[in-house]
Amino acid sequence: GFEGYAPIFKYFEEISAIPRGSENTSGIAEYLVNFAKARGLEYIRDAEDNVIIKKPATRGYEDRPTVIIQGHSDIVAEKTADSAKDMTREGLDIYRDGDLIKARGTTLGADDGVALAYALAVLDGEAEHPDFEAVFTSNEEIGLLGASALDGRALRGRVLINIDSDEEGVFTVGCAGGVRSDISLPVKYEKTAAKKAYRVRLHGFLGGHSGIEIDKGRSNAIKVMGELFNMLYPFDWGIAEMNGGNADNAIPRECCAVITGGDDLPDRLRSVFSRRQAMFAVMPNLPINELRKLDETGLTLLDIEPDAALDIEEVLLPEMTLDAASTARLTSLLILLPSGVVSMSRTISGLVETSLNLGILRLGESSAEVSLSVRSTVGKEKTRLCERLCAVAKDLGAKYGERGAYPAWEYREKSHLRDVMVGVYEKMYGKAPKVVTIHAGLECGILAEKLEGLDCVSIGPDNFDIHTTEERLSIPSFVRVWDYLKEVLKSI
Repeated sequence: GFEGYAPIFKYFEEISAIPRGSENTSGIAEYLVNFAKARGLEYIRDAEDNVIIKKPATRGYEDRPTVIIQGHSDIVAEKTADSAKDMTREGLDIYRDGDLIKARGTTLGADDGVALAYALAVLDGEAEHPDFEAVFTSNEEIGLLGASALDGRALRGRVLINIDSDEEGVFTVGCAGGVRSDISLPVKYEKTAAKKAYRVRLHGFLGGHSGIEIDKGRSNAIKVMGELFNMLYPFDWGIAEMNGGNADNAIPRECCAVITGGDDLPDRLRSVFSRRQAMFAVMPNLPINELRKLDETGLTLLDIEPDAALDIEEVLLPEMTLDAASTARLTSLLILLPSGVVSMSRTISGLVETSLNLGILRLGESSAEVSLSVRSTVGKEKTRLCERLCAVAKDLGAKYGERGAYPAWEYREKSHLRDVMVGVYEKMYGKAPKVVTIHAGLECGILAEKLEGLDCVSIGPDNFDIHTTEERLSIPSFVRVWDYLKEVLKSI
């Protein structure tokens, strides 16, 4: 246990025991409401499972402006292929490994469990503070849906600390806007004519967050499967099953398919996979910053997937397989859909301007469903990219739709909160923090639209490989940022 460290660990453990993947947020909302009731605190829970808990100022801080601490209650519920955990019903199995907190076989949920832990500790009297509002939003990971539905009239505060950043000492003060794009490709099946069937599994890809890691040159397992299928032309084989990815904002680490064909199909697949890997095997050991120097745009075609693997095993022959036309159209869709960095910012060096991630593929009885996460710091570029996706879909006879659009969070020239937070940081750490605009989506843009004049900064402790099963939280950083946050609350 973590009892000997700080109250924040107690709350982190308690919320980790509650299943809280996106769209499964009633349990965590109930926990937060019960927390407020037990302490006699004012609370609001809305139909979307957003929860607001309010607490009057500590004595001596009554004349300060109301402060909001905000984070999201849901997590990306990823697990390893060999994990038997039912993440819809079971909590996380978290443990300490030296200076890190990890979870066995799953994402850790420190994105955004750290925000809940800090805010709950403040509400439980562990910090001095002005008039205080804790805002816990739902379903952030699937399009910032909770923040979009939140009634801003319920909040007095116009000073907001968002705790959804993952690097200590980095203050985020602006971010990209985004939207989820959905493509539904109609497909037809026919009776399987082939003699053999094979399960094809691409795995071992690095994956990662589709905003933070989109410029790292990481491969998308779904896109790679599409490339392999395209290299198997002509389509004298068929697709019976195909699935890849778990969240549209996580770069897919795996993609699986069942395909039917002749005895030579496994050898042909292995051959095209080897050819593809060889194409990207130029200077694989150079660090990413050295690779970037090779190209003025900061982009590289070099792949850095050392553990990418292809597994093939023979399986029972399925009754039905996609017909040749459907196989060809699905392969074309995966080839034609862009995924990755589209353009870099012309105003902020090193910042991705526009990108997208092909995050989910599900082949069903009558259609193949594809979901993508589109991001841009420039609204018109986001629109142009969505128009491009729509054109690709229509050209292949597919339906195109969008959901969960959220605005960019624009940089504020003057920010009292930023000045205070930088000053406290310099006093405590003896150095200046990095103040940045990022490509990942944060709820601050939506909240700034709802709360006129909102002054907002996003911070967080060191949390690594979020949205993956390798996610881990630094214990010393978790504690330091808590101490820092307490000083900020006293200084506003």
